[in-house]
Amino acid sequence: MRASSYFVVCCVLLNPGALGFAILPGNSLNHQEITEEAILSATLLACRDIAQSVGTVFTFPPGTLTAGAVAVACSSAESSKSFRRAIFGITARNVRVDLRHALNASFHFDDEMFLGGRRIIATGLTSVKASNREGNFETAREILGEILHPLQDFYSHSNWVELGNRSPHPGLLRADADLGSMAAESRPTCRNCVGEDCSDNILEDILREGVLTSGYFAIVPLVSTKPPGKCSHGGGPDQTSTLEPRGGINKDTASASHGHLHRAAARLATAATAQLLADVAQAAGETDFLRMMGVFSGSSKALVFVVDTTESMSDDLPAVKAATETLVTTQEGTPDEPSVYILVPFGDPGFGPLMRTIDSKAFMTRLNALTARGGGDSAEMSLSALKLALTAAPSDSEIFLFTDASAKDTNLKGPVIALMERTQTVVNFMLTGTSEENSGPPSRGSSAEALLYRQLAQASGGLAIEVTKSELTEAISIITASSADSLVTLLQASRSPGRDETFSFPVDESVRSLTVYITGGSMSFTISNPSGESQSSTVQNGPLGVFRSVGNLNALKLKTQVGEWTVELVSSNPYTLKVTGQSDVDFLFDFVEMSEGPFAGLDVLGSRPRAGASGTLLLSLTAPQAALTEVLLVEPRGGGAVGGRLEPRAGGEVLARFSAVPAGAFGVRVKGRGGAPGGIFQRQAPGVLRSSNITVRSESENIIVPGTPFLVRFTVTTGDVGGNFSIQVTDDRGFVTDSPARLELVAGGEANGTVTLSVPRNTPSGSDVTLTIQAEAPGGADANYVVERYSVVNTVTDFQAPAPWSFGRAPVRVTAARRGTGRWWWTWRTRRGWAGWPCCRATAP
Repeated sequence: MRASSYFVVCCVLLNPGALGFAILPGNSLNHQEITEEAILSATLLACRDIAQSVGTVFTFPPGTLTAGAVAVACSSAESSKSFRRAIFGITARNVRVDLRHALNASFHFDDEMFLGGRRIIATGLTSVKASNREGNFETAREILGEILHPLQDFYSHSNWVELGNRSPHPGLLRADADLGSMAAESRPTCRNCVGEDCSDNILEDILREGVLTSGYFAIVPLVSTKPPGKCSHGGGPDQTSTLEPRGGINKDTASASHGHLHRAAARLATAATAQLLADVAQAAGETDFLRMMGVFSGSSKALVFVVDTTESMSDDLPAVKAATETLVTTQEGTPDEPSVYILVPFGDPGFGPLMRTIDSKAFMTRLNALTARGGGDSAEMSLSALKLALTAAPSDSEIFLFTDASAKDTNLKGPVIALMERTQTVVNFMLTGTSEENSGPPSRGSSAEALLYRQLAQASGGLAIEVTKSELTEAISIITASSADSLVTLLQASRSPGRDETFSFPVDESVRSLTVYITGGSMSFTISNPSGESQSSTVQNGPLGVFRSVGNLNALKLKTQVGEWTVELVSSNPYTLKVTGQSDVDFLFDFVEMSEGPFAGLDVLGSRPRAGASGTLLLSLTAPQAALTEVLLVEPRGGGAVGGRLEPRAGGEVLARFSAVPAGAFGVRVKGRGGAPGGIFQRQAPGVLRSSNITVRSESENIIVPGTPFLVRFTVTTGDVGGNFSIQVTDDRGFVTDSPARLELVAGGEANGTVTLSVPRNTPSGSDVTLTIQAEAPGGADANYVVERYSVVNTVTDFQAPAPWSFGRAPVRVTAARRGTGRWWWTWRTRRGWAGWPCCRATAP
């Protein structure tokens, strides 16, 4: 992103009329809204710079910026969902700070903790840049969201605005920058407010000398204190605000102690956020910055292959290579071109190394170099390789695993399912026999071991496809044909044991490429369209479409017709049914916790929800014209559904509140209107979720310094079941050196444990570590987990020293409601290659 873009975005964000505060509830901006505003603007300008660099005309979207409008302007309409997911991930981590670090003054610049707050921002910013350099965009987003919170709080919790500053503080992003004059602990900074009026409670000498101060904050009645003469944060929860000097100086809302300055503080917080984002973009380059934001020139999805390379796969590997080359060649240069290619080979006793690249030719070179050898027994390290792929692939990816053997590392089933649930990744298993006659389970594994793959496929929303080796090429072409970015699931169900049943699903006008997948043996089925026409499984090419059958897979490419469709299945054997299409109408969701008390808010639940207890889903749609009418938690084997009470929120989000989360497994299905004019749509999350009576929580920093032990403390809480709980701790880098194997809990009690990670000193900055902690109840009937990502930062240094400041002045024509239309002057200062921190002023004629 060039300096001119920094000037544009920063000046726009500092313009008092640019943000439209009046249209928001309560005339106040919160962290989520501030962050979204800055992300949309920074992303838009990064796209503009790329367009200008290649001589392409760039058109700014009209009206209010939205994720969808920005994606379209960036010629990346297919990235709308991944862009929204990235924004949600960043803002969720921002909001989480108020819940996870509520009383840590440095995270909020309370208690005059300016050095501590700046250290969090500067260290985190270094981590974000390093993570982007290594392609670890998920980790970069998580840390970015966390450091934006203290950055924004600086402007509402300190007296920077009261000092007359109209541009962001220049020293918050670098650890070696000058913060200016800060009040000593012994120096008084405030006087009592006059009744409820706190507009003049900061002492004159503090303002005159330009001394930084911030409010003290504590919530424990009777024992909360602050140094004599110091300002308080203010507000109901703050117990120090009742101590001399009484009152507060925070500008968090329009009704806060210094609420008259809320709009000014919010503008500065938004501009400072844009400054930091521009600094990240300058370090990463526009393309990688957009990748971090989930905006891609092709598809946002990854192409992920996990491949068995043992000797018995000698017939399979050529088929995998040939089919993959066709797929890669076909997708290259199209909207379906993958954003990243990932390859993980495995055998026995080893697996890996993982390859991740954006270069399709490098991916094919590595794939073509794989040879089949070794692996004398009947089981391989398939789950270890799959777990590695799950930690490396972006969320909402699709993975293809190829093997003819059972899994040796079945102990990893729990961590693998945990990663599937958290990343919402679909895994398809391509299982081959060793002879033409064998079209059933892998010949080197028993039916019970093949069942493991079927269970994992069902858990992720994928398919377990069982074919002969000669059928593999055709099976690959069928299953990979639908790997489009706009792929949506309309219906998913499984029955084990099988039973005769009729399934129905609506198809709306936005759906194209309607496809039905059915896996299972010895079955018959009939599909009927809304007009009443039918086609049975015995007709390969009929009035409804074309059926293809290979092994246990039936794929039905249908002629799309709007209305209610039915699939009548007749079978006593286990089967799965999956209906997909391509559409711009899809949904994002996460379970969230409602935090009560002085820090009420929503926090994304990083594990399974509590069985039988109330639960809340936070949802949003990818189509702004669409609206949800129903959200269901659906038992995947046909046992019923639980509906939620819908509560619309600002920004198009919806809360779905459930009085009781179903016990065991369930899926998430939504219905709504507006996908097309007057249309009714239905969508379902591909994977299966689970509830639990166990809770697992972890607590630690998110940045690891190599060469020093890193401790992760966790707590396991149980419901009605007590006893000896099994603890399984895994990571994707082999850095775990110590963890408990078991914890003893009484019914309704909790127990604590500690995990130690040791990261070698030579680990590159920007590397990340994915840690999974799983607790399993006695007997294995119940389990829960927590999944955390950590960033490795070797040195706390920036990537480029700042360039000298430059100054400028330019005429612009402005239409202003209050001051009239005419020739104004923008005055700014910036520096080449820098984040262009937004120091600008408009002067009327």
